[in-house]
Amino acid sequence: MDSTAFVSKVIEAIREVVGTGQVELHNPSFDGNEWLYLKECLDSNYVSSVGKFVDQFELLLANYTGAKYAVSVVSGTAALQIALKLAGVNSGEEVLLPALTFVATANAISYLGAVPHFVDSEESTLGIDVGKLREYLTANSEQQSGLCINKSTKRVIRALVPMHTFGHPSDLEQLLSITRDFNLVLVEDAAESLGSLYKGQHTGTFGLLGTLSFNGNKTITTGGGGAILTNDEALARRAKHLTTTAKIAHKWEFDHDEIGYNYRMPNINAALGCAQMEKLPEKISLKRELFKRYKEEFKSISGASIFEEPNSCQSNYWLQTLLLEDDNLNLRDSVLEASNKEGIMTRPAWKLMSNLAPYRNSPAMSLEGANSLYRRVINLPSSPDIYTGTR
Repeated sequence: MDSTAFVSKVIEAIREVVGTGQVELHNPSFDGNEWLYLKECLDSNYVSSVGKFVDQFELLLANYTGAKYAVSVVSGTAALQIALKLAGVNSGEEVLLPALTFVATANAISYLGAVPHFVDSEESTLGIDVGKLREYLTANSEQQSGLCINKSTKRVIRALVPMHTFGHPSDLEQLLSITRDFNLVLVEDAAESLGSLYKGQHTGTFGLLGTLSFNGNKTITTGGGGAILTNDEALARRAKHLTTTAKIAHKWEFDHDEIGYNYRMPNINAALGCAQMEKLPEKISLKRELFKRYKEEFKSISGASIFEEPNSCQSNYWLQTLLLEDDNLNLRDSVLEASNKEGIMTRPAWKLMSNLAPYRNSPAMSLEGANSLYRRVINLPSSPDIYTGTR
């Protein structure tokens, strides 16, 4: 199949699934109690950081994910920054993370004065290449007094942050094994994977802490927002304290016992989240049906395939992902240009963090897998309400 025919076939397959007209990459859907709960906030005047919906949203998140505690905050980035601080990441220390991630993962590390250290990804999960990471740490780190030390930089490597790419769980069993063997703390960036399970357990609950995002393009949204998950009561209390300006409770006195952060989620945002959580199982079911439709339409197109959830996992399919085969690497931008011209919003994967100006001098292992995925990934329209079962 020549390049023009291939691009046309891809556009035709997408249209068979999404129908006619302009189609966004991922729209929020508000078809539950959002208006009712927002009106209650407005009627009560509890629109800021205090109100029943904050507590209710945190309880819903904890119950849904199986975490003992959930602390809601203003963004997924803020959640990850505080989670890393609680995990003991100090200024000047290194944190391992995939080079193939959204920039917020690296930024959250940098906010603490820590150093992002980029590792490779692989195709079966789109996440960290665990075999390659183990070999890399064996060759390039050493243990000193219970700390993992980078032989080259002499800095402590404190933590490992897997990111569950497009909602697909990383190989958490092997990642936990690496953290035990190399004295690292596991902090999960589960920003994209609310509703995703690894061997029956929700992502974000395997490490010491995990984080979620509720940005407008996520599976559920609070407009903007995030959450910290943990099973450690003391860490949960400290997360709440730090993210509410480290203010000591008092009827009128403004007393703060350390430098805190104004990262509180407003009640009006949490109200939106409560309504969204009520519809989350339905949204994920629709997304999984959408995957099946894409898979069916693309099965006859050689040179590309729809990415399917890893073995032993149940993914939320946050963003549906088309993977080009090696022979079609040079057609990625042609597909992107043609589809967007047709009113179909598609997007490539993020530029590798190691190629961004702020992070070009950061430590990194060889990144062949991540570079390959960057050249091959195209995200397709993924809103849960695209698939109605009638197209």
